[in-house]
Amino acid sequence: MAEQKRDYYEVLGIDKSADESAIKKAYRGLAKKYHPDMNPGDQDAEKKFKEASEAYAVLSDPEKKRQYDQFGHSAFEGGGPGGFGGFDFNGGDFGDIFGDIFGDLFGGSRTRRPSNGPAKGANIRTSVRILFEEAVFGIEKEIELTLKDTCNTCHGSGAKPGTNPETCTKCGGKGQVVFTQQSFFGTVRNVQTCPECGGSGKVVKEKCTDCHGGGYIANRKKIQVSIPAGIDNGQSVRIREKGEPGQNGGPRGDLLVEVIVQRHPIFQRQEYNIFSTVPMSFPIAALGGEIIIDTVDGKVAYDVKPGTQTDTKVRLKGKGVPTLRNKEIRGDHYITLVVQIPDKLSSEAKELLKQYDDVSGKSLSAVKEESAEKEKQDKKKKGFFKN
Repeated sequence: MAEQKRDYYEVLGIDKSADESAIKKAYRGLAKKYHPDMNPGDQDAEKKFKEASEAYAVLSDPEKKRQYDQFGHSAFEGGGPGGFGGFDFNGGDFGDIFGDIFGDLFGGSRTRRPSNGPAKGANIRTSVRILFEEAVFGIEKEIELTLKDTCNTCHGSGAKPGTNPETCTKCGGKGQVVFTQQSFFGTVRNVQTCPECGGSGKVVKEKCTDCHGGGYIANRKKIQVSIPAGIDNGQSVRIREKGEPGQNGGPRGDLLVEVIVQRHPIFQRQEYNIFSTVPMSFPIAALGGEIIIDTVDGKVAYDVKPGTQTDTKVRLKGKGVPTLRNKEIRGDHYITLVVQIPDKLSSEAKELLKQYDDVSGKSLSAVKEESAEKEKQDKKKKGFFKN
């Protein structure tokens, strides 16, 4: 009795709603794991590889997938459009996937872009520290770092003056070499960067004594960085073409300067708003009066209303951080007013507070008497229940 086939979706470990990308990703992982070249002599791995390949051949084809979803395995019985022997492992996505797999196994690459063509240089990353206020209003900063410049002696060729780089004999000046690998499904063709010339297509026989054949000289340089108003901690400023030199006439990379904003002892920032806590005395909270609030724009006078409670929130509109797109548009500054209780009081201050307590309602002595009476009644109740 023929062994019953597993559901193709189950084989690949995906559900029926999986799109083309998810199907391909699932198969690639299984193909790499169970490929016969990765598991020589392992019959179980070979079986699972064939099973995954059969599932992928059906589910990656929209028409076959439609038939399978409607009729299941019976749609391909009798060597029809989906018989495993009829699957094409040398074309389409299979060629791409196997190229990926063998690229991982043997260091090859499937790219067909000429590696010796013009290429942009790599980006350089660095960082700069600024104050909280500098992040709010922006600032010009000077940083110093090492950058590569074209060698003045060889003008970037890397060759000794009077000589020229020669065409690489290994790749014929293409910058890439092609090699083939025998696999379970036949010959697989792969392309990789030429190891002799590093992809440039040229080989320097007599190297420049100043740059040692590299074509570039490292120099320490100072660069001005314009940090915009409103920048936040962790954001970066991009300076065009201040990175690594390009290859074969390509442009330089960029310089990415990460901004690290120092913490402020008073202010905290959330997006474009600023938050702080301001203490006020009890008399000011009770009677009202003027207090001074520190903002990024300087000190601001604020009139506290009589009877203001602790933790009251105050909003100073437009006193926050400017937006990066328009520095004229700013967030707000939110202040939490907290009544400050003094740790130490003079005898005179204590007497005045007692007088206040007497005229404001129950006296302090009356409150003590009530508390003592309540404690006495509680003790009587406890004694009653004991008996």
